[in-house]
Amino acid sequence: MALLPILHYPDVRLKKVARPVARVDERVRALVKDMAATMYDADGIGLAATQVDVHEQIIVIDVSATRDELKVFINPEILELTGETVATEEGCLSVPGIYDVVERREGVRVRALGEDGESFELSADGLLAVCIQHEIDHLKGRVFVDYLSQLKQTRIKGKMRKLDRQSA
Repeated sequence: MALLPILHYPDVRLKKVARPVARVDERVRALVKDMAATMYDADGIGLAATQVDVHEQIIVIDVSATRDELKVFINPEILELTGETVATEEGCLSVPGIYDVVERREGVRVRALGEDGESFELSADGLLAVCIQHEIDHLKGRVFVDYLSQLKQTRIKGKMRKLDRQSA
């Protein structure tokens, strides 16, 4: 397993829309393993392939306290958003150190392929539902910052550019 570099906002590659995975094969399974290792190493709870500059519809998520319940979604599709709209503080591995409140639905039903290439459906609520919506947004070229005001977006872009200059 290799750790992959994570793109940082406002990198334009984060705006690229991911294409569906044509076939779940060893290449895809190896990418899933690398993405999971990258997510765990960065202390994240979710990672979309877009964030590691692979523009295919793949996300990995683990919201468990024990960090041993990896969920893999290939070609995920939201079938239904359920419950009320809730405001939750979100962060993102592509926007390190920045957190803000985003409104999302409290529940979601999703269909995807697993690592085995088999289709499955999952209903989720709470943190898992928020994370699924957040990561699917990445596949559509959206970052949680896009939900914030223009003023906040401008400030965050400035902070991220400064952070990237300091780490270069």
